[in-house]
Amino acid sequence: MITRRDFLKVTGVAAAAAALTACGGSSSTASSTASSAAASAVAKLDKVKVAVPNDTTNEARALTLLEKNGFFKLKADAGLTATAKDIEENPLNVSVDEVEAAQVPNVLQDEDYAVINSNYAISAGLDPMTDALAMEDGTSAYVNILVCKDGNQEEPKIKALAAALQSQKVKDFMDENYKGAVVSVVENPTDGYDSSIDYDALNGETVSCAATPAPHCEVLEICKDILAEKGITLDIQEYDDYIIPNNIVEDGQCDTNYFQHQPYLDDFNAEHGTHLVTVAGIHVEPMGIYGGKQDSLAPIEG
Repeated sequence: MITRRDFLKVTGVAAAAAALTACGGSSSTASSTASSAAASAVAKLDKVKVAVPNDTTNEARALTLLEKNGFFKLKADAGLTATAKDIEENPLNVSVDEVEAAQVPNVLQDEDYAVINSNYAISAGLDPMTDALAMEDGTSAYVNILVCKDGNQEEPKIKALAAALQSQKVKDFMDENYKGAVVSVVENPTDGYDSSIDYDALNGETVSCAATPAPHCEVLEICKDILAEKGITLDIQEYDDYIIPNNIVEDGQCDTNYFQHQPYLDDFNAEHGTHLVTVAGIHVEPMGIYGGKQDSLAPIEG
């Protein structure tokens, strides 16, 4: 079983992002000494194998977390699009395997470590709060968002879904079921309804939302009940990847999606020429480092 880690000692992605651009901290002499000590601690390993998500924003996010936990040092100008090619100092001989995000849990047993998005960790039966060896904290800049096609933001049924996601019921569900692995960012949760919407006119309407299984589809089940009280049907469409949910919102097959964070959406729009926009920010899922062949970070920490 993977060792429990003290959540108060985990790193934050906000600080990690700053490290990507400035790489501040100890002097080069101290850094060299620490690297030598860590390298000695893993001398018994030919290399340290680590799996990370292969999409641009999540790979950079994963590499940042690994850097903050002593796996290697990234180039000072790597930025938020860093890849394995941006590793500048690698005394532990870390080998980075880039894997489709949903498949990272499946290769964990073959790796020394893996950096896994919380939604996929939960779906794989991992508990981020007890199984992760290190995690980002709740100050993550990677807020998961409700998305629609540009121009549809003011559609009443989409605003109704956003209101349901920003409800106290959803926040309570996250707190009770995920216990810190999924953290609401809604500052003033409501009863789930938007006073600017004519709900009588929406009675009998259906709003669709494409989402990944956990926690997104689970959260949407709470929204389904909220909307049903106003006669609105929520059609939850479950997908286990990060591409289809955006494509079907872009081409109009689905009204919304709920699975991604803002940096991923920005990168997706730039790469694919899509016209998707944020309706509301809902929650953050701290990314974590999980042990595969190794059951602690001791070989890294020295």
